[in-house]
Amino acid sequence: MNKLDFSVVFERADELLYGVMFTLSLSIAGIFFALLIGISGVALQRSRRKVFRIPVRIFVEVIRNTPFLVQIFFLFFALPYLGVRLSPTVTAIIALSINGGAYAIEIIRGGVESIPRGQVEAGAALGLSRAQIFRDVVLVPALRTIYPALTSQFILLTLTSSVCSSISASELTHFAQRIESATFRSFEVYFTITGLYLLISWMMMTMLAMFGRRLFNYPNQ
Repeated sequence: MNKLDFSVVFERADELLYGVMFTLSLSIAGIFFALLIGISGVALQRSRRKVFRIPVRIFVEVIRNTPFLVQIFFLFFALPYLGVRLSPTVTAIIALSINGGAYAIEIIRGGVESIPRGQVEAGAALGLSRAQIFRDVVLVPALRTIYPALTSQFILLTLTSSVCSSISASELTHFAQRIESATFRSFEVYFTITGLYLLISWMMMTMLAMFGRRLFNYPNQ
């Protein structure tokens, strides 16, 4: 049995550190745009016109029922046949945003539907516009209710970013594969990045928890 040798990991620690920072940046960008897609999608679903509701429903069903790997391959390898060429980084951000956005739509929709009808009617009685009612009376309380579920989904999205290595996006798994192929120290490399992904998840959970406390810091009643 070969002896463990973590020196090959330490010697290329700068690459892994870059991979960690890139993964965090990729994840934050994906989460930001996924949240925008989620809120916009729910707003369109509440429209009285089917021309807005039906495309959102189709989008959610297509994304939720196809693998993320297929989605990112479609964006990176199939779109060039239509004349659209994207860099690995841009492709990764778009793929994460679309995938996370589809799940965010369903989570936020569940929160929005939990808001009592009387609360909406009270907003209308105060003379608020439909946009104001959706933003202040419906959306914010709904986000507060479903924030833990939304946070869990965003952590999962962060871990899903490892799939972006399949198109050579410069995230953590990509550098780990490069180091492993050069040193053949599979255990040492992947044991290390397992710990690094745990660290990334902890950092994301901490940041999202701080954001939640700041955004939803008001009494229940």
